[in-house]
Amino acid sequence: MKSATLRGLRHLLWPKSLSSSDAPKPLRPTAYLDGLRGFAAFLVYIHHHELWAHGPKMSKVFENAFGYKGNFYLTTFPFLRNFFVGGHLAVAIFYVISGYVLSYKPLSLIHAGEHLKLYDNLASAFFRRWFRLYIPLMVTTLVYVTSWHVFGIWVKMGDPKGTIGEELWNWYVEFKNFSFLYKEGWMWVSYNTHLWSIPLEMRGSVVTFISCMALSRATSKARLICLVGLIYYFMYVVDGYYCALFMMGVLQCDLDLLARKDGYFPRWLRSLEPFKTFIYYHVLIFGMYLGGVPSETQETDQLRASPGWYWLSYLKPQAVFDYKWFYLSLAGCMIVASVPRIPWLKRFFETRFCQFLGRVSFALYLVHGPILNLLGDRVYYAHEPIKHWANLIPLPKTGPMGLEIAFLVPNLLLLRVTLWADFVTRTVDTPAVKFSAWLYKAIQGDGAPEPKPVELAPLTRVE
Repeated sequence: MKSATLRGLRHLLWPKSLSSSDAPKPLRPTAYLDGLRGFAAFLVYIHHHELWAHGPKMSKVFENAFGYKGNFYLTTFPFLRNFFVGGHLAVAIFYVISGYVLSYKPLSLIHAGEHLKLYDNLASAFFRRWFRLYIPLMVTTLVYVTSWHVFGIWVKMGDPKGTIGEELWNWYVEFKNFSFLYKEGWMWVSYNTHLWSIPLEMRGSVVTFISCMALSRATSKARLICLVGLIYYFMYVVDGYYCALFMMGVLQCDLDLLARKDGYFPRWLRSLEPFKTFIYYHVLIFGMYLGGVPSETQETDQLRASPGWYWLSYLKPQAVFDYKWFYLSLAGCMIVASVPRIPWLKRFFETRFCQFLGRVSFALYLVHGPILNLLGDRVYYAHEPIKHWANLIPLPKTGPMGLEIAFLVPNLLLLRVTLWADFVTRTVDTPAVKFSAWLYKAIQGDGAPEPKPVELAPLTRVE
């Protein structure tokens, strides 16, 4: 009995990662998207750790182009920089993938003419979406802020209140405002500032569901034209880049589904089929270049002063306030579109490593910030001259910027702890998904038809 209990506890707490002996499950047709999403979440982890460990002064170098103001570092070189400060590019990729995945089933039903099933699918997805996104966020931030007072932990980022009661009230106020989709102004939760993308994810999801419903009776040609029109509207008319990214994902999904069946498919795209490998290699290269857009400020003049970006700076639409999101939107769309058309790249994202990252990607996104704040702050400072952590573990800073020994060695511990996101996936994320599905089923009752409402008697006509 004791042995079984210990095995169960170990199974719960120990990350079920690449060392697992479980037989690999058959891959889904869109498994590469799971791997790409997981790898993108890993880029977010790297981005935040690089900026945190190197401090504000060097962070400006990371965020600027190779050669800007005479700074030439390998980690800022075009293409390579995406693997060090590719966090914002990762968010763009998240949104395109979400648009693709959320619309896959609805579009499949639209193509099959199953409009009643489409309604049921969209009703279920719409109902469950808020719970799926916000329950894990609520649980992880609540545990995080409670730990400050229970264990007396000092944190660099945050403003702990005097008592745990004050803290919980402040957490409640922040969360309720953060969870309201239509709150005016920027939505921010100070307990984990990395979660700013979640409300935009929810908004983009709503736009995706509404678009699928609104265009469900349209012809294939008309639907594609409308999706292109929505992308143009969100990007060039209003500053809604995140909605444009979701629509890019929907458009890619629709084209992929149309390509597999007889019927309408743009002839000009079909004529390019023999050259698709050549084309998509160039699409990937151009997307990777755009994904490295300098992003220290929102000033277009600074972008024009960056080597390799002068002429590209004139592509920015007037409607876009923060220029980087225009280029990142193009980059995210190009990368997601090119991955399944380049065999070796698709196989990479279907590997066990990327599939594991895909499975824990949401939890990884949720917990890497608190772990960086609680543990990373102390581990990185263990070799910095700061208070009582001064040089506890002296490490040399030799190596290229971003790959110094003093950065890589702490990550042997920090990465392993952060991959404990698998524990959060199993204990928070997966139960949240199951709860939302259960709740949706529960509100439908036993499936018996609703009684008809009592009709009012018709008014007697007076002659």
